[in-house]
Amino acid sequence: MNRQPVLEGELLLLRPLQSDDWDALYGVASDPLIWEIHPANDRWQEPVFRAYFADALEKCGALAVIDKSSGAIIGSSRFQNHDAAQGGSVEIGWTFLARSHWGGGYNREMKRLMLAHALGFVERAHFMVGESNLRSRRAMEKNGGVLTDHREMRQRAGGANPHVRYEITRESFARGPLAF
Repeated sequence: MNRQPVLEGELLLLRPLQSDDWDALYGVASDPLIWEIHPANDRWQEPVFRAYFADALEKCGALAVIDKSSGAIIGSSRFQNHDAAQGGSVEIGWTFLARSHWGGGYNREMKRLMLAHALGFVERAHFMVGESNLRSRRAMEKNGGVLTDHREMRQRAGGANPHVRYEITRESFARGPLAF
């Protein structure tokens, strides 16, 4: 599976994240309100975001999210933890968008594009969401994500934080709210 495709919708262009995207992406990420209820609520701070950005480049699954109407980078998302076993799976996450692009269908289109790409190669996509991140959990449910029994602790913001897993399968995507 190509984890750094170029994907295009009506509103957005997603392309591989590049090192020279730093200034534009940190310009978005430096808004503390984006991270207010996120488990990594200190990610707006430059040293913390620099580590996040370096990790994204190193793992080669990150995408820059670009508003097609302005050409501006408005966020980022990733494909990670690809596993070919049992029909295959990939994790989609590490997503954030500028607050100016909350609502209005931007997150839905981004997830639809990423899921359509991923589910052409794997049977299921999963999303790890901070247990207390109600904004992201509501978005997952609106997008057809099914809460599973899988829970795990992930290291964020100086400590371990509980995360829950949502899943969208090839079949549920085809009949769900994000279907083309």
